[in-house]
Amino acid sequence: MKKILLAVDDTKGAHSAFSFCSDICPGLHPEGVVLLFVERFEGKSLIAEMLGDAEASTLRDALQGSEYKATLDRKASAILDHYRKALEEKGLTGIKTIVKFGHPADEILNTAREENAGMIVIGSRGRRTSHLFMGSISREVANRSEVPVLLVK
Repeated sequence: MKKILLAVDDTKGAHSAFSFCSDICPGLHPEGVVLLFVERFEGKSLIAEMLGDAEASTLRDALQGSEYKATLDRKASAILDHYRKALEEKGLTGIKTIVKFGHPADEILNTAREENAGMIVIGSRGRRTSHLFMGSISREVANRSEVPVLLVK
């Protein structure tokens, strides 16, 4: 099987997806596992959901070198290291970690294409409450993906 892209963060949904994936991955014998963490602007408004590519790019550039960006990077690194070590303990090799910044669904789909992933594994619920208004990330990934998507509750 081609690579498996596993989108991770610090939510219960991501933890469930990881647990399920780490149990089935050894039996699938993938070429590799790509662990993806998408950094995003944190806040309680819907503004982060409404940012287009140009605005997200401008925000990413403005945050570069800031303490806020350093904090996001440390968080991403800690989460990816945790999941990478857990996969290695299960005997999986060929693990690649990637950090992106932007809209999670777009970044997950772009990374799946870039990495030639054969399947995307994602938790079905995160901590977003705005899914009531904007649509959930997992639903958007499943609807737009060119490869199979495994949604885990």
